[in-house]
Amino acid sequence: MKPMRFVSLIAALGLIAVACGGAETDSTVASTSDELPTTSSGSSVIPAQTAFPEGPSALDDASAEEFPEPLVDVSQIISGGPPPDGIPPIDDPEFLDVADHLDLYNDNAPVVALEINGDARAYPAAVMIWHEIVNDTVGGVPVTVTYCPLCNSAVTYGREINGSETTFGTSGRLFASALVMYDRATESMWTHFDGRAVVGLLTGTQLDVYGSPLMAWSEFRTIYPNGLVLDETKTGHSRDYGANPYVGYDDPDSSPFLFFGDLDSRARAKERVVGISLAGVDAAYSLRTISGTGDTITVTEAAQGDTDFVIFWAPGQATALEGPSVQFGRDVGTVGAFIPRAGDTSLTFTADEEGFVDAETGTKWSVAGVALSGELAGASLERIPHLDTFWFAWSTYRPGSELVGDVG
Repeated sequence: MKPMRFVSLIAALGLIAVACGGAETDSTVASTSDELPTTSSGSSVIPAQTAFPEGPSALDDASAEEFPEPLVDVSQIISGGPPPDGIPPIDDPEFLDVADHLDLYNDNAPVVALEINGDARAYPAAVMIWHEIVNDTVGGVPVTVTYCPLCNSAVTYGREINGSETTFGTSGRLFASALVMYDRATESMWTHFDGRAVVGLLTGTQLDVYGSPLMAWSEFRTIYPNGLVLDETKTGHSRDYGANPYVGYDDPDSSPFLFFGDLDSRARAKERVVGISLAGVDAAYSLRTISGTGDTITVTEAAQGDTDFVIFWAPGQATALEGPSVQFGRDVGTVGAFIPRAGDTSLTFTADEEGFVDAETGTKWSVAGVALSGELAGASLERIPHLDTFWFAWSTYRPGSELVGDVG
């Protein structure tokens, strides 16, 4: 392990300030529970009303004596510059039909893909990079869709806690260079990376996780032709959607912003990995190993504990964090991890120019684990939640993780 101190602090604060944007262009942003919107045009986001403990806000005093023992060192929860909701979440998301907007984005444009109970939605990185949180209801499930540019990860959580709904906002703070959220019912602080309340009245509470991998727009529209895509013209805010305020950040030889503490030196801090927690084992799979030559689809067989699974990789997704445009960065591909079984049948996968094909039935599958054609057409593989992220973030939140593959 090697120590890491604040790197380019002034540059980092300026970078985040750009993402925060000018207040004069925004609609009013709610930052406390009594200021929440009460209606939603598009997704029925309903703020929490009851069943939450009352007490002080962790945003005001992270060391209040009424709180349970915090799960992290509160001195390492640091200001990223903006105030709470200075990077404004989207609380009233509106959507477009994918079928009517196939050319809305470049084929390689990254989107956060979420499907619950047959309701499939794409949240473009072009929008998420400026807002980081969307409070939504998908397939009847109240969720908060989160994206952290600084740790390059997208995670979706249920926003129902002990039977009552709340919404989440951006706290303006970071922990280990990762987004810290807050719930608007108690203003406890939660880590984006694992969905736990770490400081405040709800300390120790764990949110339900829903798989929401980053995916190329071309893949999403092919797999979910009847899906929806977030309408960037109706966010309630004015931003330069499509521009990347973090130019040059996706560089494995550079240091993470606003990170201090120990780095796991087994890989470069911003080496891209696929993180999987399964069967009591944490493992990070090197993206450069999974992607092979980087120009054709691949299948990687893996196992954690007693669980066998497969990792699919397909080229065609741009990194959002490299050049001035979110849509035109280098190709990092799309990843999916699955249990290789359909019903009672175990499947063996190969990859060729036709796609992902199982040897048992000859069915062709997508990188999202959906059977596109063949005997099993319409079936879906059981998804294993994974994180496309940087090594420094995964190894900080999953210390002692296995590291699999070539990291250079």
